[in-house]
Amino acid sequence: MNLNTLVKTVAQRYGDKAVIIDGARRLSYAGLEEQSNRFANALTGLGVRKDDRVAFLLGNSPEFIIAFFGVVKIGAIAVPMDSKYKLAEIKALFADCRPKVLLTESPCIEPLAPALPGFDHLQHVIDLSAKPAGRFLSFHELLSGAPASSVGREPATDDTAVIAYTSGAAFDPRGIMLSHGSIAFEAEISGEGFAQTDRDVVPVFALPLHHAAGLTIVGLTSVYRGSTLVMLGGLSISGILELIEKERVTLLIGVPFVFSLLVAHAEFEGIKNDLSSLRLCASGGSPLPVEVSRRFKELYGRHIAQFWGLTEISAHITIQPVDGSGVPGSIGKPLRGCEVEVIDDSGTVLPANRTGELVCRGPLMQGYYNKPEATAEVLKNGWLYTGDIGHIDAEGNIFITGRKKDMIIPKGQNIVPADTELVLSWHPKVAEVAVLGIPDEPRGEVIVAVIRLKDGETATESEMRRLCLDNLANFKVPKEYIFVDFPLSSAGCKVDKEALRRRLNLPPVFQPLVK
Repeated sequence: MNLNTLVKTVAQRYGDKAVIIDGARRLSYAGLEEQSNRFANALTGLGVRKDDRVAFLLGNSPEFIIAFFGVVKIGAIAVPMDSKYKLAEIKALFADCRPKVLLTESPCIEPLAPALPGFDHLQHVIDLSAKPAGRFLSFHELLSGAPASSVGREPATDDTAVIAYTSGAAFDPRGIMLSHGSIAFEAEISGEGFAQTDRDVVPVFALPLHHAAGLTIVGLTSVYRGSTLVMLGGLSISGILELIEKERVTLLIGVPFVFSLLVAHAEFEGIKNDLSSLRLCASGGSPLPVEVSRRFKELYGRHIAQFWGLTEISAHITIQPVDGSGVPGSIGKPLRGCEVEVIDDSGTVLPANRTGELVCRGPLMQGYYNKPEATAEVLKNGWLYTGDIGHIDAEGNIFITGRKKDMIIPKGQNIVPADTELVLSWHPKVAEVAVLGIPDEPRGEVIVAVIRLKDGETATESEMRRLCLDNLANFKVPKEYIFVDFPLSSAGCKVDKEALRRRLNLPPVFQPLVK
């Protein structure tokens, strides 16, 4: 199935039923089909063709989903980007994917506007703001001036629909190419995993739509299943509890950080809202602490089903049983059509309870955009090498116990340390830098920068932080800066971060499992 067929089918099936609620605004399934058709026709009129890239710098909104379907209906490629990125990061991503069109809004557009003439590939900027300033094309005017008829072509299932950039690596970008067929299949099996139906009401809250998990697991799965999405801006715990009561939310999908905040809220303020409609909570992005899961069940009376996946495999491919019968600490079992195995360094499949690298197959990416060598490193014989370390028990439950890849996951957001290390290396006083993650409650991890200055130089934490804030999205900025006077690496060698962690007495991120 392609994504054009998906939205057309659900529009015929559900008609006037609300697909999105945003405050007092209701958008129906039929309205989503009509408005996405209008945007598809408007883009065609602007000269956008198959495989042209359309960049998204947007927050969560109904317009995001309308625009997404409009883009993919004509065979163009949607390229969602984090609206918190700074100019240097956006320039690096634009240089990689060379978008023909940019969809953005205030306030994202203000710091970017002076740099726009420098992007020779960018032919159109479309402003989705409710009250556009008039400098760029208006999304709402484009919709009103375009026909609502279906577009003339049907994308193939193996056509690329999305290039999804991993959030932590802008300066060495890896654009994950996902096909129409892979995304549609992920939406199908994701809904099966959550036992999701057209009676479910799902908030767009902790997982932003620019992220593959938010777009696919929350957004497209809900559209596929005929559910209703409810928009909620910000990360207000009292706000999500009020929304659950007001809109009768049934399914809350988040990250461990959010569930830690919900636990803290209940412990300090109690639970004052009617949450009786809530049938299921699910958590992904990073390991859910067993204690958070236990306390949440005690306080809210609900199980949290943990799931796992990667953008390279369209979103998520495992989940614990939704009835609460899963093994604590596990990430569940594979969804239909997906497989997970554990291998050693030679590629040999390991038996139950032996630790190694997790490899998986299912709705895999087509590869990294314009990076065949990087693709070959992780896609081998139809299997994705995830870089996660773990084991599978005799009953088939999967556990993650470490990472082979250099990754930090604060608040469920994957961060590649290389971006932060690169920016800090720009400082003229810095000789060497290494960026690590250390465990933190409730964030999961926080970022720590270890810096050796050049001989005779002195520097402060504040000037390092300012350099990062000026050039990096805020979630990549270290929380702590440690200055050392010893070399971080030997000549010609990479920094041994685990040895550095031990030398500085920093705790390991993964603790041994208690059985």
